[in-house]
Amino acid sequence: MQRVAAEPDLAAAAIRYANLGMLVFPCVPGGKRPLTPSGFHDATSSARVVHQWWQRTPDANIGIPTGSRTGFLVVDVDVHPGGSGFAAFERARAAGLADSWGWMVRTPSGGVHAYFPTAADQEQRSWQVPSVHVDFRGDGGYVIAPPSKVEIDGVTKTYDVIAVTTQPARPVDARELRKFLEPPRRAPAPASPSLPANGYSPEALARTVALTPEGGRNRTLFWASCRMVEDRHNHATVLSYLMPAAQHAGLPDREIESTIDSAFRVASRLGPGSGLGPTQRSEVIQL
Repeated sequence: MQRVAAEPDLAAAAIRYANLGMLVFPCVPGGKRPLTPSGFHDATSSARVVHQWWQRTPDANIGIPTGSRTGFLVVDVDVHPGGSGFAAFERARAAGLADSWGWMVRTPSGGVHAYFPTAADQEQRSWQVPSVHVDFRGDGGYVIAPPSKVEIDGVTKTYDVIAVTTQPARPVDARELRKFLEPPRRAPAPASPSLPANGYSPEALARTVALTPEGGRNRTLFWASCRMVEDRHNHATVLSYLMPAAQHAGLPDREIESTIDSAFRVASRLGPGSGLGPTQRSEVIQL
């Protein structure tokens, strides 16, 4: 990872990843949204295909799927104006739940991606705990890999490898880590959660989606996606917040992606604070 991160440009790094047998796919230059039609599902280790992708878009960022397809998992420690996940991550490390990482990457926001190997024949789905600003990228997820670059507040910042362990790395138990970060609540989720017109943060929207019971999950996901689109969040950001939340609620990946895509198609016609669902009767969306 250190050698790949030291490549002089993103195209060379992407090809080197592929030559190492790692699956990669291109994302928008300076961003996180996939450039391929099916996103991380299109990832490949074919150097020929990767060369063609980056020949077309030399400055494309490098996306890598996480989970059993690639053999590693990532604990994503967020840092943003709403808070930092470092305190929760340190508590988890002290408890022995996230201390055996293989390497760490500093993200452009100032957070970290801690990489862990996968456990053989064990699926671990991606999830998110917005309350402590820690996400988990496993099966059904992806990360942006070094030396990709993202612009924050007008400044271009790079994903950098900052540490590589000298000890054997061990898989993280994502289920136990989540229980530690977000202990199960005894109180049942409300049957019909109150959805205010606007003013919800992405973390609050994700929490609402995660707590929605069967029967209203897809409709609530669509509503939350529209609110984020109206607030000018890009596709990758909406996906990063709402996909783990919807997975927690029990929705399958394809249905989640389809619902979020539908929200992007119609949100431009939704006014701030619109109710659930499309505003035009002619709009047909399966909810």
